[in-house]
Amino acid sequence: MTETLKKKLFIDGKWQEAEHFTTLKSPYSGKVLAEIPSASVGDVELAIESAHQARKTMAALPSHKRAAILEQLASLLESRKDEAAEIIAKEAAKPIKTAMVEVSRTIATYKFAAEEAKRIHGETLTMDATADGEGRIGYTVREPIGVLGAITPFNFPMNLVAHKVGPAIAAGNTIVLKPASQTPLSSIFLAELLAETDLPAGAFNLVTGSGSVIGDKLVTDSRVKSISFTGSPAVGIGIRNKAGLKKVSLELGSNAAVIVDKGINIDKIIQRCVSAAFAFQGQVCISLQRAYVHEDVYDEFTKKFIAATNALKLGDSLDPSVDISALISPGDVQRSLDWIGEAKQHGAVVAAGGKSEGNILHPTVLLEVDSMLKVSCQEVFAPIVLINKVSSVEEAIDLVNDSEFGLQAGIYTDNINLALFAAEKLEVGGVIINDIPTYRVDNMPYGGVKKSGTGREGLKYAIEEMTEMKLVIINRN
Repeated sequence: MTETLKKKLFIDGKWQEAEHFTTLKSPYSGKVLAEIPSASVGDVELAIESAHQARKTMAALPSHKRAAILEQLASLLESRKDEAAEIIAKEAAKPIKTAMVEVSRTIATYKFAAEEAKRIHGETLTMDATADGEGRIGYTVREPIGVLGAITPFNFPMNLVAHKVGPAIAAGNTIVLKPASQTPLSSIFLAELLAETDLPAGAFNLVTGSGSVIGDKLVTDSRVKSISFTGSPAVGIGIRNKAGLKKVSLELGSNAAVIVDKGINIDKIIQRCVSAAFAFQGQVCISLQRAYVHEDVYDEFTKKFIAATNALKLGDSLDPSVDISALISPGDVQRSLDWIGEAKQHGAVVAAGGKSEGNILHPTVLLEVDSMLKVSCQEVFAPIVLINKVSSVEEAIDLVNDSEFGLQAGIYTDNINLALFAAEKLEVGGVIINDIPTYRVDNMPYGGVKKSGTGREGLKYAIEEMTEMKLVIINRN
């Protein structure tokens, strides 16, 4: 293995050697991409202590300087965006055109963070609303929480990292980042960029390797004041149980649904819905997994959806014309095939896909799926979508809500009263009217209910999660 393939940890503003490495391979081709350091408990200890020592420097950094650092970062990423997209495409098997979109969103996320750094504020209080408050002035401020432990997933290895690193820097915190084992190169690339900015040494630390080793240390160490995690519900619940009194923000799974009412122009929404179901092989938390379509338009919607699905191009993630590439691991391919098989055994119709080539799972459309089957009630995180017929929007809302998850849902309807009824009754963190549940821009509040997590991302809202409110009272009597 050549030395150029060997990567390092980034701790206290310096690149650090590791004792042990794991081999990172492309999910699509199986080719070796790099040798990734496996951080030891000692390495994580050093990273946490570096962040702990740098916390006062970061907290004292004026907001305009924090904003300038984030603007530097956005500019550096803009200048190397093609390289960034290629890294994502290789390590995550994300089609290159989709990876380019992620890089553009990441640049926007850091720009949003720079803007929000300059408008972190509290509020004044009406102290004389009670007789005991007369002659007093009251106000609140928001202060950095200190060391943030960030644990990120593979599916958006740059943008979901940005949703933790961006607001953490904006708020004046320090960070220890543990990226997903399959997609560490994006975070190593980020460390290279941050090393070129004016960010104080120790404010950003990167440790790669075992989730159990790094994650357990971050979650249980008293110097780490907050954990921001994006990933599976099982891991998220485990983190919450171990974290004690730490602030914990959890962005977990979903089985996002769209409702299609009667009277909708189906041609206008088909490509949008297909993209929602199959972008990045369905490995998106708000990927369209369930479609509940009114019986009046069900046949037309299903026919056109299947035709558009069959027109998608499969292949190498580096090919600009490819829509679908490999799932993140062979295990996920097999799990998906098993879930499709279970659905078939219980009467579901496989209208498209249902097979694999290598690590590529063909985009799959299932009809007449029972709500108790895994492809409906669990998160598939694969290019699988079910389309079921309903007689009314009210019935569809009940089916959407019959879930342990509640991240986002979409509804297409021309009836404003039904739209507002759905917005009120859907048990989710976000209702998207006349669009797909997969819609997200990076400054909006993003998060869910039930097993979809706690807390909100979106720069302003993440900063609230990453700061503490302090009350100040002045007695003028």
